[in-house]
Amino acid sequence: MPQNSVKADQRHVFMSKKEILRIIDTLLEEELKGFGNQSKMDSATREAFVAARVRPSAITVNFSGGITKICWNVTKSDGTYRVVFLPEQGYFSLCVDSDFGPLDIGVHGSALGCFSSV
Repeated sequence: MPQNSVKADQRHVFMSKKEILRIIDTLLEEELKGFGNQSKMDSATREAFVAARVRPSAITVNFSGGITKICWNVTKSDGTYRVVFLPEQGYFSLCVDSDFGPLDIGVHGSALGCFSSV
């Protein structure tokens, strides 16, 4: 692994809870402001996201290859899916709920983009 990657990972690993929460809130507020109500579908997606949004909390997420990482819930589970924030990467992920906890399914990007993909 390149030395720059290690430094970047360490920076995110050692961020305080307060800093992570600030980043999540800032990203979500920017997304919600920029998410236009151009159609009934857009409006319904935005409303559903706001209703599913929760106060972020740390959660262990499973990734392929047996890797686990601490991520942050941003939506409650609907029984199948949830959106989490990956602090090391600085973006959101759609996870499927499993018997072993949330599993990253490779849908990454904006919170609303992940949320609206299912």
